This record gives sequence, structure tokens and C-alpha cells, in this order.
Amino acid sequence: MADLADLWAKLQAAKDSKSLLKKNLTEDLYNELKDKKTSFNGTLADCIRSGCENPDSGVGIYASDPEGYTVFAPVLDKVIKDYHKVDKLDHPEPSFGEDKIDFGNLDPSGELIVSTRVRVGRSHDSFGFPPVLSKEDRVNMEKKTLEALNTLEGDLKGTYYPLTGMSKETQKQLTEDHFLFNDSDRFLRAAGGYNDWPTGRGIFHTPDKKFLVWVNEEDHLRFISMQMGGDLQEVYLRLVKAIRQLEKKLSFAKREGLGYLTFCPSNLGTTLRASVHIKIPKLSATPEFKAFCDKLNIQARGIHGEHTESVGGVYDISNKRRLGLTEFEAIQEMRVGVEAVIAEEKRLSGK
Repeated sequence: MADLADLWAKLQAAKDSKSLLKKNLTEDLYNELKDKKTSFNGTLADCIRSGCENPDSGVGIYASDPEGYTVFAPVLDKVIKDYHKVDKLDHPEPSFGEDKIDFGNLDPSGELIVSTRVRVGRSHDSFGFPPVLSKEDRVNMEKKTLEALNTLEGDLKGTYYPLTGMSKETQKQLTEDHFLFNDSDRFLRAAGGYNDWPTGRGIFHTPDKKFLVWVNEEDHLRFISMQMGGDLQEVYLRLVKAIRQLEKKLSFAKREGLGYLTFCPSNLGTTLRASVHIKIPKLSATPEFKAFCDKLNIQARGIHGEHTESVGGVYDISNKRRLGLTEFEAIQEMRVGVEAVIAEEKRLSGK
């Protein structure tokens, strides 16, 4: 309790904090939740530690474990509505719409789209999130995950590379190729995200590196389908096929109204992020670029992730909404947005 009281005092003292935690955790809510605990032994301190120690956080709160979304719902639900800009938490049942796909390659000429990627996050429903996990939990989770990954066949069959014992050269190369994660995020570190690093963590990928799984990075699992060019249909269907196969072996954490659960409340519902790296030097140079993207519910960022600059007019364009719509609706939103971006770039180029 002393730990929680110290964290609360830090949050109170952070007068300039603009985090969603600071905004939504009132004294009444703090008193209501401070003695609560989940069956994974998750506490309010586990949820708010990062936001209290980093008052410049944007969100500032994580879930201690899948059950935390229910036990600490009085504050988490407020943060979720705030972040996702929704009035109510009524996320629909999953629907991937494989039989309704009416798109293929978004850039058949290959002029603008460099690469396409679709990914989702998933959590085992039988394990907590990083703050409550022991080293043994991480090893057991890795083992359970690997057993499921080893059942994948055909173009999804691949190899698992544990981080433990991986050479620095291999690590560096995989990170530079955008295939591997690292332990450099201070917000995640404060939340316990890197505890026992690198135990229980690794990367699985197919020989052609078109399907990858991150194991025990921020989330228990991240499934990623990617390839060069603009064939969104191929990338999306590969991911859906992998999810369907792995669901036969693993049970994923969900909550009614919130969809799939991950460690951070910013990534719930479909947890789906579909993106292209696209060359748009003309459109990106216009003052209306951000407003153009906002209107279409898409987000533009530098190719090295959030808060990075564009390199040579190449941007990462992705769907913005993940909660309150189906997977098929999310992928369609991204597709329509990217098609509009391509049309506008061509118009500005006089093509």
C-alpha cells in the first residue's frame, strides 16, 4: 500500500500532466479501487505506475492483467472512451469478412506503395500482463505459444528465434528490418514491460518473412503479415488464416464491449493496424495533409513509427479506429483512405 500511496502522491503533484490517467483518476475513484485485486494479484499500483512515474505520458495507465479491465473498469473505461473517442463501449463480435473482400492490389503499377502490413495484438486469457508475470510464467507462456506456432503449415510454417542467446548482430539486423522489438521505451519499462528481459521473448517468422509473430514484447502476442508492394488482399487474408489456425490451439482474452484485450488500453477491440509505406511527396507537403487524413480516419506517421519524421516523402499511413467496428470495417476504412491518398497524390502530380 505504501507503494500505491507514493504513486498517488506523485500523480497529485504532477500539476502539468496531460495524461488520460491524471484526467480520469479522481480521488473518489482512487479510494474506490485502491484495495482491489484481481485473481492474477493485479493491483491499482500495477496499472498506474508508469503514468505516475512519467507524468508526460499520453495515456498513463495499463491493465495489470485481462481481469484488470473488469476490476479497475471504473477508471479504465473512462480512459478507453476518452482515447478511442467513443461514447459507449459496445464493440461488436469479430468479423473478418473474408468472403466479402472487394479489393486487391491498391497500387498495381507499384509507383507509390512500397510495402503493406497488417497486424493484431492478442493475449492469452490464462496469463497476466507484464506487471504480474513471474519469470516462470514468461517461460511457460513462450512454451505454450511455441507449441501452437509449430502447428502452422504451408506458407505460415516458420522458425522461432528466442531472444535469449541471440547474437547482437542478428538482433541489430532484425530490428533494422522492422522485424524485431527492443527494450528502449521508458513508459513500457516503468510499467514492468521489460521485467526479466530477454527471458520468454522471441520472434517467429516464415522463411520469406511475410508472416511474423512477436512473443512477449509489450503484448503476449503480435501477429504480423507483411510484404513489398500494395497487395492488401493477400496480406490481410494471410493474417486472417493465421489467426483462424492459432485460435484452434490458444484461447485469447476478450471482454464484452471491449473485444480483444491487450496490455495497453489504446489497443483494444479489433487491435488491428493496417498500414502502407507510401511515397507521397506532393500531398505530404501541403498544409492540409493532416486534415485530409483525419477526415478519412487514417493516421500518417514517419516510417520508423510514431513521432518520427518522414524519409524522402515516404509515410506510414494506417487506420486510426480499432474499437467499435469490425475487423472488416477497419480494413475497409484503411483501404478507402489509402485509395484517396493515392488519387490526391496523382492529382497534385498532374497525372
